[in-house]
Amino acid sequence: MLDFIEDLGHGIYAIDTGFQRPRFDAAYLMVENGHAAFIDTGTNHAVPRLLAALNALGLATDAVDWVIPTHVHLDHAGGVGLLMEALPRARALVHPRGLRHMVDPKALWLGALAVYGDEEMQRSYGKLVPVPAERAEATHDEQIVHLAGRPLRFIDSPGHAKHHHAIWDEKSRSWFTGDTFGLSYRAFDVDGRAWILPTSTPVQFEPEALKATVARLLAAEPVAMQVTHYGRIGGSVAEVQRLAAVMLEQVDEMVALAQLLKDAPNRHETLKGGLLAAYLARVQGHGYRGDMAAAADWLALDAELNAQGLEVMLDRPAR
Repeated sequence: MLDFIEDLGHGIYAIDTGFQRPRFDAAYLMVENGHAAFIDTGTNHAVPRLLAALNALGLATDAVDWVIPTHVHLDHAGGVGLLMEALPRARALVHPRGLRHMVDPKALWLGALAVYGDEEMQRSYGKLVPVPAERAEATHDEQIVHLAGRPLRFIDSPGHAKHHHAIWDEKSRSWFTGDTFGLSYRAFDVDGRAWILPTSTPVQFEPEALKATVARLLAAEPVAMQVTHYGRIGGSVAEVQRLAAVMLEQVDEMVALAQLLKDAPNRHETLKGGLLAAYLARVQGHGYRGDMAAAADWLALDAELNAQGLEVMLDRPAR
């Protein structure tokens, strides 16, 4: 097996897309009776790895039935169009609020370009490739599609983004959660226990919607969550519930800190610093005894993006 592929059992493989750093961004490949589906793809730069994973598992490109981004943020869906050019039979299943951005990614590109600039866009993402409209379809809440008879259930899962769905796989009793069940980096695992962090990445973070989504996820009594950043977490119903409680506690803490600093001078830098300090304290409280300077480097981007998302929430007009 290639070193960037991890066999998670039940025909599910996590593929390290190579985005930013090792074991930061996962795409998932599900295999059932000679048929396959990708759930999240990473960026364009991940596509060679995804195709290599098919080859390593003895699957032809026409074995892929579905390409399913959990949402259209570029670290999850940036490679969908380019990947599908290599998969002659695949269809894309996209949240209805995200479908138009896969068919015409111009707005996605311009939005990210305004934040990162052209050099960084080319380095991290590459030029976005549109998905032909006739090969893409919108999902709906409680829709079930099949992969060689294996049912996959979709639910609308807002909170992180309004264009987000989660996918339930009964065979593994797990959800593919994109970013709705937070982030969990394997570097911070302690004695087999995962550390977890919510993501309030801009621009559609809604804490109450996120809590409602997590409640729906837990109602299925999952034994694991397949998170994009990074990998399979849980292992039992009780452990998934523990992780959910820890994550939602942090949601409340992050929102409270943001509200406290709403009118503070130099708000962004103060909020970002407060978030990073809180995350590092949680890492240590979890039992991590590694290099804290490296931990701060790993979490700096999350603190930056989460601060941005919280500030969008603070400045959103009251309904």
